[in-house]
Amino acid sequence: MEKAAAISALGALAQETRLDVFRLLVERGPEGLPAGAIAGALDLPAATLSFHLKTLKDAGMLRRARNGRELVYAADFPHMEALLRFLTDNCCQGACRPPVQP
Repeated sequence: MEKAAAISALGALAQETRLDVFRLLVERGPEGLPAGAIAGALDLPAATLSFHLKTLKDAGMLRRARNGRELVYAADFPHMEALLRFLTDNCCQGACRPPVQP
């Protein structure tokens, strides 16, 4: 992952509603949820949700598919994993250790 893509993804997630949307979709798994179900689960107006979904999709954090008349959104797990790899590259100078147990 390039630095610009990581900054875009982190910026998209650095807002409370978008983070809630993304976490809901991660919990849901690869099948995702229709936009209406996301709005209902998070008690969001359609226009507000649409704005946040677009921001997350433009940052590469979501996939969108049409299922009949519904738009179904899902977390883009490969992109999320690439972001995590970017953030942890060179961790502990290549020797990442598990946390110390008390």
